[in-house]
Amino acid sequence: MEVAAKLFGKYGFHKTSMDEIAKIARKAKGSLYYHFKNKEELFTAVVDAELENLKALLLLIVNDDTLAADQKMKQYLLKRMEVLNASANYQETLTADFFERFDFLSQLRTNLDNWERVQIKRIIQQGINENRFIDLSNKIDMILDVFIMVQKGLEIPFFLQGKYDKYSPHFDDMLNILIKGLAK
Repeated sequence: MEVAAKLFGKYGFHKTSMDEIAKIARKAKGSLYYHFKNKEELFTAVVDAELENLKALLLLIVNDDTLAADQKMKQYLLKRMEVLNASANYQETLTADFFERFDFLSQLRTNLDNWERVQIKRIIQQGINENRFIDLSNKIDMILDVFIMVQKGLEIPFFLQGKYDKYSPHFDDMLNILIKGLAK
């Protein structure tokens, strides 16, 4: 998986072969096929590992009882962008032609969206309990949808169009605007 992650990250899904992965990993190609029925399954496992790493790092923030909800939300969103900026294989899934030809990762992305909805809801509820956020419990599904759309809407320009480094010095200001929309 480690070799596959590096090769997929460097050359992309289409230009990486199972032969090349096996050769660099110094394994028989048959041993790859013992664990993964095809390249798509191996790539899915690699992307899943990136997403599990993301979730673990975000959970550290969500579960941090020393942070107020507004700071937690800001750190969550910053960490999400930082980790995904380093997740080359996840970034590959964002390309339009990838989804036109391969839908085998759609479940991973759907699972991430659902997982994030739960975590963001926890942070918003904390903010309401702390009297920092407006109680919009009756509109929580809409708010969660907007947060997910904003996050995903930034992925293409940041990660595929190379604008992450240009805008990262301004993330603090951008997130303050977003979070202040929840503030009392």
